[in-house]
Amino acid sequence: MHRSEELLGFQWQKQGKIFVSDGRYEWMQQYAQVPTALLLDDRIRLYFACRPKPDSDGNYVSYTTFLEVDRSNLQKVLYVHDRPIIPLGNVGAFDQYGVMPCCVIRHHNEVWIYYVGWARTRGVPWHSSIGLAISNDGGKTFRKYGEGPILTRTPLEPYVHGSPFVMQIEDVYHLWYLVGTKWVQHDGRTESIYRLKHAVSSDGIDWKRDRDPCISTLQENECQARPAVVSLGDRYHMWFSYRHGVDFRNAARGYGIGYAWTDDLQVWHREDQLGGLIRSSDGWDSEMVSYPNILQVDDQLIAFYCGNYMGREGFGCATARIPSTV
Repeated sequence: MHRSEELLGFQWQKQGKIFVSDGRYEWMQQYAQVPTALLLDDRIRLYFACRPKPDSDGNYVSYTTFLEVDRSNLQKVLYVHDRPIIPLGNVGAFDQYGVMPCCVIRHHNEVWIYYVGWARTRGVPWHSSIGLAISNDGGKTFRKYGEGPILTRTPLEPYVHGSPFVMQIEDVYHLWYLVGTKWVQHDGRTESIYRLKHAVSSDGIDWKRDRDPCISTLQENECQARPAVVSLGDRYHMWFSYRHGVDFRNAARGYGIGYAWTDDLQVWHREDQLGGLIRSSDGWDSEMVSYPNILQVDDQLIAFYCGNYMGREGFGCATARIPSTV
């Protein structure tokens, strides 16, 4: 085992922006968020969330669709799908006002997408839970596992849930996810505070949740979201989004990408300086970087991530050789 001070860190080469919603469809007017990669033979399919224009009250909804890029030229978009692939929920359902993909896995002959469903509420601006959709045609069309979520409020987790990342390790499914710890009032807004937690399952549907958050914080009311875990050798590496809990809609306090590692899947060592996914000096990702999704292809890592204002300016990618000491 390598001690943390011996880790070389990850050196990323940014490849530029791939896509931002361009108004080609009524439901794809703005944003391109949470890129979620599925590796295919000659291309990479990227599921993502986009939005139509807001309604008369300024409220948005989110739809999930996908595009495909060339494996050898990540900025070359080969195909953009022409419709949402998961319908919004029925009136009163947990996903009535938004479906946002967060993790895609192959499950036997199926493709599973774990997603965040959005609802509007009184008292606080929104509520979110985690849903599951299943594809039998290689990830082109999906049906919901059910009308309800697979992970939502409990007596010990009474607030929001989101950002699921699922990895199967031997016969156990591991889930890292966002869970709300409280809501706070600041400058006329009600803001959610949330941390990353961990759960395990034998089937990827019913989860036994750990009691405590798994990643340490750097400041009071830090929010953590959208983890991505990669196994390299006998070590696990996590990249995740983090930001200040209030007054975060700006470059100074908005999202960055943190990093942590573990040898035992229990104790995570946070060392953001080794993660390497930082803001650019100018351009589409100069104010924020967020919502990472990490894909291993041969001896290379590919990071798909969102830029300024949580994907308002779209998503792009970076590549890195796997360090010899990880």
